[in-house]
Amino acid sequence: MSKQNKSTEDLKQTLTREEFAVTQHGATEPAFTGKYDDFYDQGIYVDIVSGEALFSSTDKYDAGCGWPSFTKPINEQNLTQKTDQSFGMLRTEVQSKEAQSHLGHVFDDGPIQEGGLRYCINSAALKFIPYDKLEDAGYGKYKQLFK
Repeated sequence: MSKQNKSTEDLKQTLTREEFAVTQHGATEPAFTGKYDDFYDQGIYVDIVSGEALFSSTDKYDAGCGWPSFTKPINEQNLTQKTDQSFGMLRTEVQSKEAQSHLGHVFDDGPIQEGGLRYCINSAALKFIPYDKLEDAGYGKYKQLFK
């Protein structure tokens, strides 16, 4: 289910107001309010718009920043990055490749032993697929991440 197959009106009907604002207009949910900030179940996180697999719980950690943080994506080819100069800051925005959903930003202050990156991602851009539901949801190939 790609964004290309969904009109803006379809997205407004299927996403919450916050999910739409974050993924389509680059908004940011308030810190410490997202459902996945303090959430550590085993599974993967997919783009709420396209279903594209993005992050694994095996790479999630508590950065104390108020948003879900990951050391790396499942597959870097599923993400695009671009310079973001909003709010007088220079940051690197992260988007899903297929749907071009705004996800959040990537910073270079992550755990050194894990590569040094911190993918700071809005919960509102994500849907969690629990490990025991991966097969049924069509993400069975990602079970290998948990071995």
